[in-house]
Amino acid sequence: MRCGDFRVSYASDERIFETRLPPVALAALLALLALVPLVAGTYWLDVLNRIGIAIIGAIGLNILVGFTGQISIGHAAFLSVGAYSTAILEVKAGVPFWLAIPLAAGLTSGFGLLFGVPSLRLKGLYLAIATLAAHFITAYVIIHWERMTNGVLGFNVPPATVFGFPLDSDARIFYLIFALVVPAVFFAKNLFRTKVGRAFIAVRDRDVAAAVIGVSLYRYKLLAFVISSFYAGVAGGLMAHHSRIVFPDAFSLLVAIDYLAMIIIGGMGSILGSIYGAAFMTLLPEVLKLGATSLTGVYPNAFGLIASARDIVFGLAIIFFLMYEPQGLARIWMRFRSFWKLWPYAY
Repeated sequence: MRCGDFRVSYASDERIFETRLPPVALAALLALLALVPLVAGTYWLDVLNRIGIAIIGAIGLNILVGFTGQISIGHAAFLSVGAYSTAILEVKAGVPFWLAIPLAAGLTSGFGLLFGVPSLRLKGLYLAIATLAAHFITAYVIIHWERMTNGVLGFNVPPATVFGFPLDSDARIFYLIFALVVPAVFFAKNLFRTKVGRAFIAVRDRDVAAAVIGVSLYRYKLLAFVISSFYAGVAGGLMAHHSRIVFPDAFSLLVAIDYLAMIIIGGMGSILGSIYGAAFMTLLPEVLKLGATSLTGVYPNAFGLIASARDIVFGLAIIFFLMYEPQGLARIWMRFRSFWKLWPYAY
């Protein structure tokens, strides 16, 4: 009787795909993504683009918080550095898009390294306060460095151009975003099969014990901030090109809270959870809008309740998952998959 797939050698443990089904499913998913812009309307392409950007940003935060245990409330600051760096490099320095994004991500990594230094002496709530300080410092610099950032007004970002081909529509930007989402997910998924990823988990679970057995807390905590910030820099650069404008209010503290909610609802310490959480947090407001549209005939002011309903539902969802399913939507999916994978012999 088949009761699961087990790793019986080091080679099987290091294998990227455990069975033959995942590569087939991945190929089918890539084919489906290639067809989406041909059948989806502008509205849903915009939603999917925002989901793709959120996936990259949420994976970065999950690497830091979920896998390494370093609490951060400053993720919006890293997103803003990525967005503004991309915009400034392209608009004011004339750097081509294909080079601006990696340069901006590299600058954001350096910024993350700087604000990761307090993690060497702080943890828990105290580290969260330190990252919150990073948010306010970044917001202050963006608003008051007007010569470079245009202050509260921000500035427009021209459409991305790749080898002379302008990405000036939602369909074209969709291919760009998901061309970056796929390797971002692949890298993060396999990072935790390596020495570095396992060191991150050791730091999260028992940092003192990890230090005793030779894991350098100094190196791996800072590396977690660098990798997380790199992801945030890429997501920020894509946000700048998706919205075609960067301004301070787009990176408020609420954005950082939204990203924390993504990894809590999706599942901390799970790459799949980052995807589910990003989709949930992006789709829920759209579902509420559709519900409000259907209620306008009965209650004309239904649209005015969307913002309040969003906050209430998000708050209740966070409380629910923290209390009843701390591993989030990813764990629910794994239970469902395990049941049907072995059905009718599931036990």
